[in-house]
Amino acid sequence: MVASVDMISDLLRPTVEALGLELWGIEHIARGRSSLLRIYIDSPEGITIDDCERVSRQVSGVLDVEDPLTGEYTLEVSSPGMDRPLFRLEQYGQFIGDVVSLRLRTPIEGRRKFKGVLHKAEADQIVMTVDGELIEIPFQQVDKANIAF
Repeated sequence: MVASVDMISDLLRPTVEALGLELWGIEHIARGRSSLLRIYIDSPEGITIDDCERVSRQVSGVLDVEDPLTGEYTLEVSSPGMDRPLFRLEQYGQFIGDVVSLRLRTPIEGRRKFKGVLHKAEADQIVMTVDGELIEIPFQQVDKANIAF
């Protein structure tokens, strides 16, 4: 069985939160016969290597018991970093006024990549200024997003 990223997030969130940390997001990247499961954790105090190790140990146990992934995979636990990826619409609200890079699932006006200043993120819409023009992007169209520098 291969679970969706949302299902894995729901499975692991209680474990991460029990350690006093926030589950920022999850990426599952297929690599041939194996895959990479990358878990981003966050905390107002920042993330240490010890935090990553604690989460890795606890999450490994949950994954071993629940077995949501088929085949071999590598587990990686990390902080979101400076160019933090954005996974949920509510995360965008923390970065109003910052520059955000987006890659879309399908093109809008012939483009899949956008980089601009974030103005608003609500009602399933992301509003940003790109190349001097205000654009609205449906959140469900976003494939990948991160804070840009």
